[in-house]
Amino acid sequence: MKKIIPFLLFALNFSIFSQQVSDTAFNFSINNPAYEPLQGPVIMIDEYHYNFHTLEGRYSPFVKLLRNDGYILKSYDDKFDYDKLKECRILVISNPLDSSNRQNWTLPNPSAFTKDEISAVKKWVEGGGRLFLIADHMPFAGAAHDLAFEFGFEFYNGFAAYKNQSMYDKFIKADNSLAENEITVNLDTVLSFTGSAFKIPASAKPIISLNGNYTVLMPVIAWEFNDSTPTVSGEGLYQGAFMEFGKGKIVVFGEAAMFSAQIAGSGNNQTKMGFNLPEAKNNIKLLLNIIHWLDR
Repeated sequence: MKKIIPFLLFALNFSIFSQQVSDTAFNFSINNPAYEPLQGPVIMIDEYHYNFHTLEGRYSPFVKLLRNDGYILKSYDDKFDYDKLKECRILVISNPLDSSNRQNWTLPNPSAFTKDEISAVKKWVEGGGRLFLIADHMPFAGAAHDLAFEFGFEFYNGFAAYKNQSMYDKFIKADNSLAENEITVNLDTVLSFTGSAFKIPASAKPIISLNGNYTVLMPVIAWEFNDSTPTVSGEGLYQGAFMEFGKGKIVVFGEAAMFSAQIAGSGNNQTKMGFNLPEAKNNIKLLLNIIHWLDR
């Protein structure tokens, strides 16, 4: 294992990623917004399920970008209910948690959602709702597992690590790790920042594909790895995919910071992560493409 996974570098990532705040200086002007200001459909961001990323918190750059595109962004601050879900065009769920894991990122990581909530979301999507589900590394992937599984996606509750682990993972069309489809039009490269991995159903289309150079580590405690940490190969797994479901649509991703602009770390050990990192500039277009596809 030590020959495969650089644990010390993963520990360095933890020291940086564990201290994340939104980059309030980030702004992105859109030359041709999809809608006039506040004339677009309603996008709700889940904030009821102890989410790590929220509308006014770590996803404020996400919100700012989509508001600049004309969408109306609101928080969803209650249990998922079929009738209430009909108040939005798109529901965004990013890094939910069960209450037991709010301050305790150790196993077990039970579902963040009740069976009734999962049924409500599934019924809503089948009837025409649009779901954007994002679940990062453990414990978030575990908390989102049951909801994703209702749509045929199966999360691995771990950390997807490239053999030459760095501060980010690069996915490119040249090696097919970034797929060519309607979500990735006019993109050649996107970045993610230490996420999870999942299987996809036959009806889904890949956006980001992993391969045998990736290993998914599944620790008992988040960010704590050793030679006995269970692992699976990243071959045949994914970090982004999309599909139609009934009359609705769903997009699933295994990494959340790639859709925001954050400052990670503290003092002299700060780094940009997301839209504000020059190497990740295409992530802005990726998010807009995702939302526009869901909105169609």
